[in-house]
Amino acid sequence: MIRRILYFAVCLMSAMSVSAEQVVIQTKSNTMVINAEQGRQPRYVYYGQRLSAQELQHLQQPAVSGRTEVYPVYGLNTPAEAALAMRHADGNLSTALVVTGVERRAEADGTVTVIAMKDPVYPTTVNLCYMAYPEVDMIMAWTEITNGEKQTVTLTRFASAMLPIRRGDVWMSHLYGSWANEARLVEEPLTAGQKVIVNKDGTRNSHTDHAEVMFSLDGKGQENHGQVIGAALCYSGNYRLRVVTDDTDLHYFFAGINEDNSEYHLKKGETFVTPRLALTYSSEGLSGASRNFHKWGRKYMLAHGDRERKILLNSWEGVYFDINQQGMDQMMHDIASMGGELFVMDDGWFGDKYPRKVDNSSLGDWVVDKRKLPDGIEGLLRDARKNGVKFGIWIEPEMANTVSELYEAHPDWIVKAPKRDAVLGRGGTQVVLDMANPKVQDFVFSVVDNLMTKYPEIDYIKWDANMPIMNHGSQYLNMADQSHLYIEYHRGFEKTCKRIREKYPELTIQACASGGGRANWGVLPWFDEFWVSDNTDALQRIYMQWGTSYFFPAIAMASHISATPNHTVFRTTAMKYRIDVAMSGRLGMEIQPKNMTDDEKALCRQAIKEYKQIRPIVQFGNIYRLVSPYDRKGLASMMYVTDQKDKAVWYWWKTESFQNEHLPRVRMAGLDANRMYKVHELNRIDLKPLDCEGQSFSGAYLMSHGLDMPYRNETEWNKKSDWSSRVLLLEAE
Repeated sequence: MIRRILYFAVCLMSAMSVSAEQVVIQTKSNTMVINAEQGRQPRYVYYGQRLSAQELQHLQQPAVSGRTEVYPVYGLNTPAEAALAMRHADGNLSTALVVTGVERRAEADGTVTVIAMKDPVYPTTVNLCYMAYPEVDMIMAWTEITNGEKQTVTLTRFASAMLPIRRGDVWMSHLYGSWANEARLVEEPLTAGQKVIVNKDGTRNSHTDHAEVMFSLDGKGQENHGQVIGAALCYSGNYRLRVVTDDTDLHYFFAGINEDNSEYHLKKGETFVTPRLALTYSSEGLSGASRNFHKWGRKYMLAHGDRERKILLNSWEGVYFDINQQGMDQMMHDIASMGGELFVMDDGWFGDKYPRKVDNSSLGDWVVDKRKLPDGIEGLLRDARKNGVKFGIWIEPEMANTVSELYEAHPDWIVKAPKRDAVLGRGGTQVVLDMANPKVQDFVFSVVDNLMTKYPEIDYIKWDANMPIMNHGSQYLNMADQSHLYIEYHRGFEKTCKRIREKYPELTIQACASGGGRANWGVLPWFDEFWVSDNTDALQRIYMQWGTSYFFPAIAMASHISATPNHTVFRTTAMKYRIDVAMSGRLGMEIQPKNMTDDEKALCRQAIKEYKQIRPIVQFGNIYRLVSPYDRKGLASMMYVTDQKDKAVWYWWKTESFQNEHLPRVRMAGLDANRMYKVHELNRIDLKPLDCEGQSFSGAYLMSHGLDMPYRNETEWNKKSDWSSRVLLLEAE
C-alpha cells in the first residue's frame, strides 16, 4: 500500500506522471518536487519525506488556493509578495521569468540541480539552484541573477528562495535575544499578516534575532515527534526572513539578504549570487530537524567538524585586561594541572604607542605590549610547552580605535558616512574597518598571517567583533554604490576568511562577536566554533544553549565553567551545576584558577577527566531534547546518543527550587529498545550513589518510563545547595 503522502508544503499540482518537466530533488529521507515546464513559471509540487518512484507518479492534488511559483517576481501580479524585484535599465519595474531548461551536475558534496529561467522581454536570466546532500537530509537553495542588458539594472529585492507552506495548525520556532541573553526560544502560531525577522547590525547578525527558523506543521512543536521543516540562511550579514499569510490557503516563507538601504546595481554581464538557504524536513519533531542540521553542519559546513575540540581555559573573566607574563604562566599551569589542553590569552596583550589597558585604545596595533609581556609571545609559547598545553590568542581584526597608530595612518579605512564625523562605539573610540576595501582585507589577513608566520605554534585564535556598523558609508565605494556597503562588507569578510583558511587550514578559530553575535552557518565554514554568549551564568546558559541547539551542534558551542557570583548576573550557583551545564557543549573554563578552592579544583579535575570519556558522544552524538526549560516544569533535560546507540549522555538540571515541589519523571529517547544500558553518574558529589548507579535497564524501559532523580544533591550539610543537577553516562552491555 502506498504510504500517506505528507504535506509540508503540500502537494500542489494535479496527479501527474513523471515527465521531463518534473524535477525531483532527493536526499536520504527528503524529497522536493518542482514542475519546471518549458516556457512557464516553475511551481512547487511537493516537499516532505522521501517518495518512492511509484509515489512520484501519484501526487494528489489538494484543493488549495494560492501562488505556488518557486520564485515569484514583481510587476505582473503586484498585490502578491515577490522574491525578486528589479528596475530595468529603461526604468521598467516589471519582470517575468519562465523556464528555459534544467540541468544537473555532480559536485564533491552532492548533486546540484539548476532550473534556468529568462524574462521573455528583457535579457535577464535567473538560475534557481539546489544542492542535495546524499548522506544527510539537507537541500540548499540559492539564486543566480544575471544582467544581460546593455546597461546597469537595479535589484531592489533579491531573496534566496521562497517556500509555500500549507495553512493549518502551523507553528514557528525561532530565536531572539540581546547581548548576554542570546538565542532565546520563542514558539508561536502562524496567523494572518506578516511575521518579519530582520537583522541590521552590519557586522554581526545573531544577537537580537537568528536567520534560522523551524515550522511545526501539525500544531505546537514537539521535540521527538511531528512534522517539522527547518530553514537556515547561510549568510554572515544583514538578512530578512518573512512569513506572509494572506487570503489564500498558504503561508509564504521568504529568506534572503535584507534589502533595506541595500539596493544593488547589477552591471552589464554581472551575476549576483544570493546566500544559500538550507532546508530540511523531519517527521521526528524539532529534535529530528536539529539532528539533521547537526549532521550536515559537522560533515559539510563547520571547520574541522570531524575533530574533537580541546578543553581550554580562557583568561578573560579571570584577569580581564590585567595581562602579564607571570599571570599567564600561572593560569597555564593551573589548567594543565586540572587536565586541560589549551590556554587562550584574551584581550589586553597588545599596543606599543597606545598600550591596551582598557577598551578605549589600541585596536589595530597588533604588536605585543612588552611592558606587560617582556618575553613576548615567544615567552608565552615557551611557558605553554613547559606546562604541556597548547596556546591561543585573542584578536579583533575588523575593528580599530581612533586612539591607535593604525587609525592615525589610515583614517580612510574606516566605515564612515560621507561628509560626517564617524560614529564611535565601545570605549568612545571604536570604529569598524571597511571590509569592502581590498587594502583592509589585506590588513585583516595580515593580522592572522603575521602572528602565524612569526609564531606557528599558536594553536587557536579567538576572533572577536564588538561593534555594529553605526553609520552608513564607505570611503572605498563610489558615491553611486553606497547602497552596496553591507553586501560588500561581507563579501570582503568572506574573501579574507577563505584566504586565511587556504593558508592555515589546521588553525582552530573561534567566532566571537560580543558573545554570540556570529552563530550562523554563513560564518562557520571558516570557524571551528562560536562563543555562545558573554554571559556564562549556568542557569541562563541552559536557556541560551537550548535555543542554540536547535540549529548548531554541541561541538560548535563554547560552554565555560566560570566563577560566582557570576560576572554578568551576579548569581551564585554550585560548582557542580556550572560543570554539568558546561559539559553539555564544548567544555572550557572562564575563571581565575588561583581563586578556586582545593575542592573546586578537584571537582573540575574530575569533570575534565570524565568529559574526555564522553567527549565523542557529546560532540558527535545525536541530540534528543526531552524537557524544555521554556515549559516551566522546574527542570530541563536532554541527551546525546551515538549513531550506534551503544552510548548516551543524559543531562538533568533543576531550573528552580521550592519546598514540596513536584517534578516530572523524564522519559529518555533515541536508545535501542532491545538493548540493556548500564548507568553511571558523572561529577558525583553525593555522599552515597544513586540507587540506579551501576544498574542496567532496557532501552524500552528508559524511553517509556525513565529514571527517578532525587530533587537535591545529598552532600555534607555545609555543601548543600539548591542548585541540583545530574549527568548520567549510559553504556550498552
